[in-house]
Amino acid sequence: MDFEILGELSVVEIIGVNLSVRESADLKARYGGRRWRKLKGIGTVRLASGSVRRAELHWYEAHGVGKRKMKIKRLLD
Repeated sequence: MDFEILGELSVVEIIGVNLSVRESADLKARYGGRRWRKLKGIGTVRLASGSVRRAELHWYEAHGVGKRKMKIKRLLD
C-alpha cells in the first residue's frame, strides 16, 4: 500500500531487537548496520486514494541507517 506520512509518529515502541527480528540477516545484507530493531508507532498517513487516516505503522531501524521497510499494519479510524 502506497502512503505518505504526515507529521510526527507518536506512541513509538520497540517490539524486537537483533535475534528477535526475523529479517535481521536480510536487513544487514541489504542495508548494512549492526543492531536492527523492529518498532511500531501511530501516525497520520495520506493513502494513495488521497484520504487522510490514522494508522498503526511498523518498521525496522538501525543506528546510522534510519527507518526501512515501513508498512501499515492497520487503520485506526
